[in-house]
Amino acid sequence: MSVTLSKLSLRNAKRQAGDYLVYFVSIVIAAALIYAFNGLIFSKEVQNLSRNMAQIQVMIVLISIVVILIMRWLVSYTINFMFTRRSREFGTYVLIGVESRQIARMFFMENLVAGGCAFFLGVILGNLLFQVLRAIVLSMFGIPYHFSISFSMGAAGLTLAYFIFIYLSAQRKSQKCICRMNIYDLIYYDRLNEGEAIKNGRKRRWIFTASIALGIVGTFLLMTGDLLTGIVGAGCIIVFLYGFFLSFASGVPAFFDKHPAWKYQRQNLLMFRTLTAKLATMGIIMATIAMLFVATIISEGAGMVFQGIFTGRAKNNGCFDILISTHDTNRKVFKDTLDYIEENIPIKDSRQYCVYMAETDTVTDYIEEHTTYYHYYKYDSMMRESDYLALRSMLGYPLVTLDEGQYFIHCKPYVAEALKDWEKTITLKGERLKPGGIYTETFAQNPYDRNGQGFILVVPDEAVKGCLVSHTIQVFQTAEPVSEAHYQELEAIEDKGGWYEDMIVYVKAKEEAEVAYMTSMTIFPLYYLALVLTMTAATILTIQQLSETNRYQRQFRLLQKLGMERREMEKTLRTQFSIYYAMPAIPPVLIGIPFIFNMARSVEPGTMVGASHPVAIIGLSLGLFFLIYGIYILMAYTSLKRKVL
Repeated sequence: MSVTLSKLSLRNAKRQAGDYLVYFVSIVIAAALIYAFNGLIFSKEVQNLSRNMAQIQVMIVLISIVVILIMRWLVSYTINFMFTRRSREFGTYVLIGVESRQIARMFFMENLVAGGCAFFLGVILGNLLFQVLRAIVLSMFGIPYHFSISFSMGAAGLTLAYFIFIYLSAQRKSQKCICRMNIYDLIYYDRLNEGEAIKNGRKRRWIFTASIALGIVGTFLLMTGDLLTGIVGAGCIIVFLYGFFLSFASGVPAFFDKHPAWKYQRQNLLMFRTLTAKLATMGIIMATIAMLFVATIISEGAGMVFQGIFTGRAKNNGCFDILISTHDTNRKVFKDTLDYIEENIPIKDSRQYCVYMAETDTVTDYIEEHTTYYHYYKYDSMMRESDYLALRSMLGYPLVTLDEGQYFIHCKPYVAEALKDWEKTITLKGERLKPGGIYTETFAQNPYDRNGQGFILVVPDEAVKGCLVSHTIQVFQTAEPVSEAHYQELEAIEDKGGWYEDMIVYVKAKEEAEVAYMTSMTIFPLYYLALVLTMTAATILTIQQLSETNRYQRQFRLLQKLGMERREMEKTLRTQFSIYYAMPAIPPVLIGIPFIFNMARSVEPGTMVGASHPVAIIGLSLGLFFLIYGIYILMAYTSLKRKVL
């Protein structure tokens, strides 16, 4: 008997991989992702890129724990779903004399075999994904990538440990059910559905209206940026999703009662009756899937916002290889820093200059009136024409000429947009200067003692005589990139002065390394989480939909006998399919768009531009989400259409 059950387990495992192909493919991809990210943890090459890379190990482990719990839920749900569908088969086995423990062992083994196959295929695919991640990480640090076949025993072992936990814990419920149920319960277990949590129709309609109101309130609270209100907003969103899907089934009949003419148009009654019948029995699952989609869209959007912040700040600061700013050039730490640079770092060009205080803040006030601008200085910042031209030459920018009695404004592009109608003259020591042009090349204009905050006035050299000095800056262009050891030494010198020295040292190579490190630590895990969330939710939806194949076959066979044409049946099936997959996706999209837009807009002005513009981030986030979701929808629709029609 044990040999027969072993063969039966292997046969059922093969059948499981075929009947639940979407689920099996998702588990394989999940295993590949887990192995690939575990590969980053155990890769000495990646860890040696920066002293901060060790923190990535902690971040990946934390995200992996969340991923494991999500995958455990997916596997548990699917195994219990398969048990429900096969309960009559198991009841038949008991009826012919097979012991419940043997059936439980057989079911356990076939799921373990399927999981083992998914693990081994995932490790193979994961090696390729690891090479992709490795290539991306190396390119971010400016290191050439060379393909090399590698296998990490540590990554494979950790992935195997995760899979053992997932499958052993996910099968507990089905094992207990098989051992405890009698023949009658097993045979009729597949007729059980999720019961209606809210059975009173009037109460469902009230909850439906209240949940929509909570969803609107929760979305606005999430957009405030405050931690406490954000937590309250998240709670409102959760209540909205569960209330909406548990009460939706009563909303459609109420709508039809108020619009009876629309009820019998085309196949409206058929489509929505089928949909509400399904939602009435799986409202909790739909709400949970919608929550996963909300988390997916926010994870993708947050990842792109962080990427925009890192790259935007690096771009705004990254025109000079080294920049030192101080309010007092006589302090020892300033001189020690300059001495170290001259002795240890090959210099191609350098310039020391002053940033001056204007007598008024006229330009600052005008910018604040015409755009979002957070001022740091209580005055307009200025620099001499000779210093400005020397810096432009150092940076390779086109030469410009300042005519007599004029001044330039060099600013960020968003400030230039606010100044497009600026025509005011400024007065310095009694001399009136007219605007001579606006330039927007990158010029180290982020706040805190650099070339102004977002803008600086370029005036004739003699116009600044007698003006107060705001701070002194010395910039360097190096003959080769500054090494990590060098900027660590510069940091050590800066730290010796203490905070009272009021000096900052910016090293371009250090910021580029920090961008690469922060991208690896935050954006990769967020995309990793978003992909797993999407696959999990889409897999459960697809399993539920494909499980209705027999019912759809009977339904459309009857419609064919009643005279419905094939083209019309295809349209009806397509519409039912679209509404089913759109239902859990529409609320998350409506929640995610304002959240991401507000998150991107809360960053300092001028950072989120180009591909990082809030509108672009929303488009890319939704595009990535619907690309993955669409693949699952297409696979499910193709399979269902072939079997039903």
